This record gives sequence, C-alpha cells and structure tokens, in this order.
Amino acid sequence: MTHPFLDLAPLSAAHFASVEDRVARLLDTAQDVVIMQGEALLPLEGAIRATAGPGTTALNVITGPYGQTFGDWLRDCGATVIDLAVPFHTAVTAAQIRAAFTEHPEIDFVSLVHAEAATGNTNPVAEIGEAVREQGALFYLDAVASVGAEPVLPDAWGVDLCVIGAQKAMGGPAGVSAVSVSERAWARMAANPRAPRRSYLSLLDWKERWVDGGRKALLHAPAQLEMLALEACVERIESEGPETVMARHASAAAATRAGTVALGGGLEPYVYEARDAAPVATTLRTPSGVPASDLVARALAADPTLPLAAGGGRLAAEMIRVNHYGPAAAPGTVRGALTALGAALAERGLPVDLPAALHAADAAWR
Repeated sequence: MTHPFLDLAPLSAAHFASVEDRVARLLDTAQDVVIMQGEALLPLEGAIRATAGPGTTALNVITGPYGQTFGDWLRDCGATVIDLAVPFHTAVTAAQIRAAFTEHPEIDFVSLVHAEAATGNTNPVAEIGEAVREQGALFYLDAVASVGAEPVLPDAWGVDLCVIGAQKAMGGPAGVSAVSVSERAWARMAANPRAPRRSYLSLLDWKERWVDGGRKALLHAPAQLEMLALEACVERIESEGPETVMARHASAAAATRAGTVALGGGLEPYVYEARDAAPVATTLRTPSGVPASDLVARALAADPTLPLAAGGGRLAAEMIRVNHYGPAAAPGTVRGALTALGAALAERGLPVDLPAALHAADAAWR
C-alpha cells in the first residue's frame, strides 16, 4: 500500500535548486541562497562559526533571547564581543549602532535579530544596514520570524548573511531553513581557518560542493517532506501575494494591540510603541501580581487551539505572547485570543470590556 508521505520519489538536485531560486525571489536577492536541512538554528550557528574568529570584533545587538545566544556563539568562536542591549519593550536605533561604532571603531561584524517573536519587538533594519555599510562591517541578520510578516530585503539593506525559517510567518515547516550569503561573507569564510568544514554546520561545504559545482550534485540526501512543504508554502505566498500576506500580519498586530488596550483588566501591550512592535506576534504585559503563565493556562483551558504562550524564563511571570503568524494572521485568531484572555481576567475578578475590545480589534484591522 502506497502512502503519499512515505513513498516519495527522490528529490533531484534540479528540484532542490529550483526551491532555492524561489526563496531568492521571495527575498529579492541576487546573493547565493543555500537551503539548510534543519531548523533555523543550523544556519544561524553555522553562519557565525563560518565568519567569526579570534580576529573578529563583533557588535552583538540584544533585543531578546536570540541576541543573547548569538553573543555566546561569537565568544565561543574567540571573537571579541561588544554587547548592545536595549530593553525588551523597545527596539534598537541606528543612532545607537553608530554610537557603538564611534566608541569601538574596530568593529567588523554586526549581529542583529530583525523581529524577536519571543519579546514582540522589531528593529529598523534598513536604517541599521545603512549605518553598518558606513562602518564596512559584515552584517548578520536573523530574519526567521520576520520573513513573510514584513519586508526582508538583504540586498537593499546590505545584509551579508540573512537567515530565514519557514515555521512562523511563512506558514511552513520547522525542519528546513535558508541563508542568503554575500560575496563578502563567502570571502570572510574562506579566509577563516576555524570555519567548519566537512561538517553539518559547514556553509563552505555547500559553497564548494554545491554552489561552485553549478548545483548539480547535492551534499547528502535532502529532507524530502520538508523541502516539498517549503516549496508549497512559498507557492502559497506567491499565490496570495507577498504584500497581501504582510498586510494580514500587520493587521493582526494592530488589531491585537487595539483590542488589548480596550479590553482593560490591567492587560497592556508589552512593547511600548506600536512602531517597535513586530507584526509576527504581539506580546502583552499582565497586571501586577497576575502570573502570565496562569492567565495563559486559564485561556487555553477554554480553547486549547489558540496560539497563546507565556514568556520564556523570567518573562513567564509578566509576559503573554499572541502568535498571530502564518495562517493564524486572521481576524478569528485575534478575536479568539481577546475573548479567552478577557474571560481569564474576569475569572480573577478583574474588570474587562470584551465588546469594546472586539469592536476596537475589528476597527483596527486594515
């Protein structure tokens, strides 16, 4: 008995390359795009280990937990790391980046997360990219959460290493990811004696055995299901239109924010300014003395399908995340989340106005 998920024809090198080309078009990039056969942590770590070493001075921007992770990897590579940490309820600015360059003119590598789904903020990459170009530093960007929810333009922004994943706003699988690589980044890797080689982490292996070989022979057997799912989600974005997909995410964020403000009960947006709020997910601050994990548990007891989560680590006490990305970037998701959170707050005796919240959310949906 055949099974559509099990009895698959081998994925050819040509088919693999065609999916890379579609991802490149989505990013509007002429850079090499390499699809990595694993979750986005694979190229995120691989790109740092390929380009950073004892001679690297890195400016590591921290606007959430992933920025902290990148700093750990950079130090492990032997790089000198200058952390630029900003409060998680805001975004970093190009002026702060330039100030760091003035204080440390030796900086030659910048690592940044575009949108931190975990903290709900997004950073102005176009402006930051201009500042990085002025410095001449290599620019590494985690766009895993932002791609599909807002513009991601490596070439226009001067990004040398742009890592994306399909599992959030793209609405695709978690087990496959991609990175666009500039010529400057390839050169940095080739000059780095510590860059991984003959390793699953190695981008140079893909460069020498795949890209330079004309993409004729794959390094290893591809993850067929994940590759086909990635192709399908890119096809869905192409069909709906990238601008339409991004507009849905922006509307979901605006509606969630407006509905939260109108709901009351002491719940409020975690990111202070709407311009700093990521369209992929909205984070909320709970009232004093009300644990976020408790509110989320109460809300999910009413509807376990809602994309709600408490913040990680210490943020579990004060932050709720509404993950309105991919197919969940829809009015029903926002209304369902507001309804469940309103009920959970009311159970604790806090005053809420659900009709006002739903009206505000509907009005904010663009």
